[in-house]
Amino acid sequence: METTVLNTEWLIASEVELIYKSKVKASQRPQITSSYSAYQIALKAWDSNKIELLEQFKVLMLSNNNKVLGVLEVSSGGITGTIVDLRIIFSALLKANATAFLIVHNHPSGKLAPSDADRQITSKIKEASKILDIKLLEALSLKVCKFKNKAWVRFYIKV
Repeated sequence: METTVLNTEWLIASEVELIYKSKVKASQRPQITSSYSAYQIALKAWDSNKIELLEQFKVLMLSNNNKVLGVLEVSSGGITGTIVDLRIIFSALLKANATAFLIVHNHPSGKLAPSDADRQITSKIKEASKILDIKLLEALSLKVCKFKNKAWVRFYIKV
């Protein structure tokens, strides 16, 4: 009969190291001062070739004085939706030492009204943010409007 030796290394918790290294000085970071400034910063972080093609969900991570610590692309989906995993959002917010954030997504359909899924995920994110004491400031939806062959982006704020 063979004797099997059980490896007990799995009983020891692995070490988790959180590191946040900023590549931009605090004085050079853009600051969110209004819904419009949030919209402008979000738009710069968007690939204009994809805004009408597929739905994407992003998070603007903010410092205590609303300076942008970074923009996280949470997901990139299809024409009618995308998957949002709260664990990804909050792990990034915690690693960045963010005290506030905004969520932004686009509707390739051009429809600005929030869907039931939009309302549900915003509610879940808001509840989780309260527990972690990281303030959800706004939820923005972007769309492209065409008029006389010119494209621009409008925004709709769901608070």
